[in-house]
Amino acid sequence: MEKMDLNITRYCLEQWAFDDSTANEPAFTFARKSKNNDTWTYREIWNLVQSIGQGYLSLGLKKGDRVLIRLPHSPEYAFAFFGANIAGLIPIPASPQLTNDEASFLLEDSGASCIVQSSNEQSANFNGITIEGHNLFDMNGNEELPLTKSEDPGFLIYTSGTTAKPKGVLHAQRTVLGRAFMQKGWQDFQKQDITMHAGTLNWSYTLGVGLLDAWAVGAHATLQETPTQPSEWPEIIETLRINVFSAVPTIFRQILKYSEIEKYDLSSLRHVLCGGEPLTPALYEEWESRTNTKIHEALGMTELSTYISSSPTIKTRIGSPGKPQPGRNVVILPEDSDSTEPLPPNETGLLASHRSDPGLMLGYWNRPEEESTVFRGDWFIGGDRAAMDDDGYIWFQGRADDVIKSFGFRLSPVEIEAILESHPAVSEAAVVGYQIDESKTLVTACIVPIENHVINDEHMQTFATEHLAEYKQPHQYKFFKTLPRTKNGKLQRNVLLKSLNESK
Repeated sequence: MEKMDLNITRYCLEQWAFDDSTANEPAFTFARKSKNNDTWTYREIWNLVQSIGQGYLSLGLKKGDRVLIRLPHSPEYAFAFFGANIAGLIPIPASPQLTNDEASFLLEDSGASCIVQSSNEQSANFNGITIEGHNLFDMNGNEELPLTKSEDPGFLIYTSGTTAKPKGVLHAQRTVLGRAFMQKGWQDFQKQDITMHAGTLNWSYTLGVGLLDAWAVGAHATLQETPTQPSEWPEIIETLRINVFSAVPTIFRQILKYSEIEKYDLSSLRHVLCGGEPLTPALYEEWESRTNTKIHEALGMTELSTYISSSPTIKTRIGSPGKPQPGRNVVILPEDSDSTEPLPPNETGLLASHRSDPGLMLGYWNRPEEESTVFRGDWFIGGDRAAMDDDGYIWFQGRADDVIKSFGFRLSPVEIEAILESHPAVSEAAVVGYQIDESKTLVTACIVPIENHVINDEHMQTFATEHLAEYKQPHQYKFFKTLPRTKNGKLQRNVLLKSLNESK
């Protein structure tokens, strides 16, 4: 890609801060549980992040230095991130729940020169610059903010995966150009919109969809102070007159379960956005029937963000996350060879995106050996298994590393879960490969029954026999009150397997 002047923060804020029609319009509201909400206009945020950026530089930080952000979910988190980005620094969003050992690993691996954290946090063995979050509003300086190019680093996100330690995913400033495809092919944010994301700011999903993408079109982004009970979301949406609400499927499921959603006026909602894990057909249908609101799903990854989706212009096909967004070049490549020849329609393989996509990462931080495993010629392969039908819809089959190999068969847990969750008494299902010895792996279904419903192995096996080929049917069933998930709602299959092993 041709290098040009480009900066994420400038791209999102500058034009609106100097446009008389938007400069004094609200850009960001942090909704407090006390109802004493904090709101900033576009001009106020622009001035604030510039001051913070100059403040970073006045402390001796230089373009390219890394800044670890370890703050609670708060406005300060956002300002620390965008202030670092506009100064040419590389912000690293991290969770405040990290242990000192975990934070120390990120500091050491990234070579961070600065950490922004709460006053009560202690980072062991860090000799760099420490900034307490409450001091961000007082930061300033006279240093000139450097210009950045499209290929310059924009931010660094650490993600867990198949490796023992988190790996850093380095994104360029050009990621904002890739995110524009999301606007057209998924979000449909409008300048007059009030948007809300249900997540916390240490997650790239919230930083991106919750703030960056809303600001890119001049919308009013809102976030909610946590913790929030699922039953509270409908009232929040009603009170703030939210137009587009974004969350993971777990949040939507909990809202439907724990709130009397029909009591609230949700007429302000145009649609809702869903990502982070597969959306089940049952959840899609219940949400639409009870709220009269469309739910648009997206499939993505840390290395690229969301790139497959449905939208007001991409009709939903239940069970599929949608199509490649307009502007994306996506194909299905073979799993069992190094071929770069796309598979024909309806054949399962590996989802691949062309390396020319502006939203694709620059690479893994200090992990060149891992980069070599995710590129096949001009294609980036993130490890998702899927098929593309004749109409271009993607049918997700789970992660390649989640594939269950049992009695000679390769099985997709996502496919089996979707069938099991269509049982009228099943709330959630997770399918894992439970290895009982070196030569035998049992397909194990972990089931959460719907409240006040009683089901057992026999019920589930009868259902599976009717709806699944014999080789796909679970060998055993385990029943749980809840399934283990991350703070962001992602299913933790490894925790389930550990629980099964401990109960031997």
